Amino acid sequence: MIELVSALKRASRGEVLRDVPLAPRTSVRVGGPAQLWVRPRDPEALVAVLGVLCDAGVPWFALGGGANTVVGDSGVEGAVLKLAPDFAAEQVEEGGDHALLTLGAGAPIARFVSLAREQRGVGVAWAAGIPGTVGGMVTMNAGTATGAAADHLEAVEIATPDGLRWVPVAELRLSYRRCELPEGAVLTRARCRVRRGGGPEVQEDARAAKADVERRRATQPLAMPNSGSVFVNPRGDFAGRLIEQAGLKGERRGGAQISDKHANFIVNLGEATAADVIELIALARGTVLARTGIELQPEVRLVGTFRPPLPPELEPHHFVPVLRRRSA
Repeated sequence: MIELVSALKRASRGEVLRDVPLAPRTSVRVGGPAQLWVRPRDPEALVAVLGVLCDAGVPWFALGGGANTVVGDSGVEGAVLKLAPDFAAEQVEEGGDHALLTLGAGAPIARFVSLAREQRGVGVAWAAGIPGTVGGMVTMNAGTATGAAADHLEAVEIATPDGLRWVPVAELRLSYRRCELPEGAVLTRARCRVRRGGGPEVQEDARAAKADVERRRATQPLAMPNSGSVFVNPRGDFAGRLIEQAGLKGERRGGAQISDKHANFIVNLGEATAADVIELIALARGTVLARTGIELQPEVRLVGTFRPPLPPELEPHHFVPVLRRRSA
């Protein structure tokens, strides 16, 4: 392990730590530590880090802003990669009636909104109240009823052990709350197209953004540590409505609670564990399925080692061991 840490420090040109608590780094504030915590300085350093991890057969997971992420109580075996807000430089390309904005994956979504406004961009109000990073916005195809990342995305830059390359949006197979990155890749930058508007249209977009933020504050438990949306909304319905209709609003397990403000959120009342959160996720999913026949699909990412083990239907798919060596 000492040799691996030394190699990662040389490759990352940044922070490499052992046994770093992850609960404070997620929005719901549960979970155990990361065996290794790595913050590469820039995209080129990330490529080098991935090469070290692959050659050593060490699994990894890229953590964004920590929203929509539940870490198991036994933590994450392997490396957790964290991209800083200034991990990659911003870029603005002029396009006449539009602007192309390139942001690093570690930048907050709020920066996407503010940069768009600097360019008189419109149509981005949907993103104003969404927490997390640009990387999370893309990989989850985040959005609301009025817009989504897919409406703007042109291409993404990814890092693999073999280097950096740009991937056009058509290859990402974007769908509702889904984005298919190439296997073993970490998103480093996103290029988004934003339409420019006139003064009144820009002002209207700003008003819509403010209204959306106020609506979220009024209807979601944002003052408490929370999971973000637990389930993807099924076609033609809302997960929160189905969970509330099943009589589960306010249901508690240990220190976790299905929010009494919005049933598609689980909140940490102060001493919750990941096991408490998982029990409520399984309860909501099973109860709704039994009552309605609708099988809710988790939107939250379940990462690391859970005790007790996850039910088979909730097995995580986001913590992927990268074991191949770099190509010659």
